[in-house]
Amino acid sequence: MQQLKKIMEEQRRFFKDGNTLSIKWRITALKELKNSIKSHEQEVIRALYMDLGKSEQESYMCEIGMVYSEIDYMIRHIRSLAREKRVKTPLTQAPGKSFVKMSPKGTVLIMSPWNYPFMLSMEPLVDAIAAGNTAVIKPSAYAPFTSKIIETVVQEALDSSLAKVVTGKREENQRLLEEKFDHIFFTGSQSVGKEVLKKAAENLTPVTLELGGKSPCIVDCSANIHKAARRIVFGKFLNCGQTCVAPDYILCDKSIIENFVRELIKEIKRQFGKNPLENPNYGHIINQKHLNRLLSMLEKEKAFYGGNYVRAKLKIEPTVIYPAAWESDCMKDEIFGPILPVIGFDNLDEVIEKIGERPKPLALYIFSKNRKNIEKLKSRIIFGGGCINDTVIHLATPYMGFGGVGESGMGAYHGKMGFETFSHKKSIVCKSSLFDFPMRYQPYTGFDLKLIRRFF
Repeated sequence: MQQLKKIMEEQRRFFKDGNTLSIKWRITALKELKNSIKSHEQEVIRALYMDLGKSEQESYMCEIGMVYSEIDYMIRHIRSLAREKRVKTPLTQAPGKSFVKMSPKGTVLIMSPWNYPFMLSMEPLVDAIAAGNTAVIKPSAYAPFTSKIIETVVQEALDSSLAKVVTGKREENQRLLEEKFDHIFFTGSQSVGKEVLKKAAENLTPVTLELGGKSPCIVDCSANIHKAARRIVFGKFLNCGQTCVAPDYILCDKSIIENFVRELIKEIKRQFGKNPLENPNYGHIINQKHLNRLLSMLEKEKAFYGGNYVRAKLKIEPTVIYPAAWESDCMKDEIFGPILPVIGFDNLDEVIEKIGERPKPLALYIFSKNRKNIEKLKSRIIFGGGCINDTVIHLATPYMGFGGVGESGMGAYHGKMGFETFSHKKSIVCKSSLFDFPMRYQPYTGFDLKLIRRFF
């Protein structure tokens, strides 16, 4: 507890002294962070394999490469992002000029999950540093090897007065949430997100919540079912299904559903082989607790394809539940694993109504060639973000924000939106001393209300 208070005092003092205000200094810090990651890249890859069984290719594509991309974006755009923006000044405030100044919030807390432990710790850190904040990073205890290398990378690149990694379990999480931060950035489950929000409310601390939910994938009768199956299998079984934006379930037009399911199974075999449990590039479930949760779900459902597992290796093969129903056990909560229910539908209005009855999803995926159907679905369903004719890739860009809505989260980050998340926009009017409009001062007896109305 004393160590945590010391960290907080050190970071607050460093921030108050104005050390993070220099854009040149921020760029240097980001470059140092990138160099440190590069020097430990193989150790990061090894840690991700130890924690989640991720292959080298997947580790780079879905974690390390995305962090590099975010750092490069910030280094290229930080000057324009931080620049004061002139805005119009109304006649009532003339003569003068108005502008918005981007200012760092202060000392921020970043709490990251275990499913993409490196990327979801480092990307918010990059945005926080770029915006001029100091940061405390709390990685997940469920990914101990990655947490350790994150600590090494940050400690080597950045002074503790700028960024500090705090490891530990639930007790450390509680202690951190008792401190008064200037912003809390949390990625994880909805249940823990609620607790974070409660704690933050006690100090009126602004919060970004990146949560999850049951993200639907809709396939209509006009879709290219071969491409749809291929891209859905990629998005669903990436990281063994442990992805917050993974397609949680499929809604498929009944007129094509039999052909689509056949294509789905073909793609699973194509991408993971006939025995995925022996595929070295197919990851594993994070721990026994989550494996048991998924196996309990499988016991209540009848697998149309897959369903085999090896408990000792924490592995469950890609599994298709078909036909599934809205009332199925696997439709009650987010699956967060390699189990994919497929439900048929007769018309899109039914789909819109059913999705609308449930908590707002983090992502929505639409597979269709019909423009009217696409417009109808993307307009009438409330969701965080998504793709048309693909899955998950909408979060892999620094040029759009990523975030949820309603139960799936609040706030967004990546690129410009990440910079803005960790910044406060100061609205400022710089008024000339040349003259005043006398009508604004007491006494008002000399001015007719009609004149004031016309002026405004």
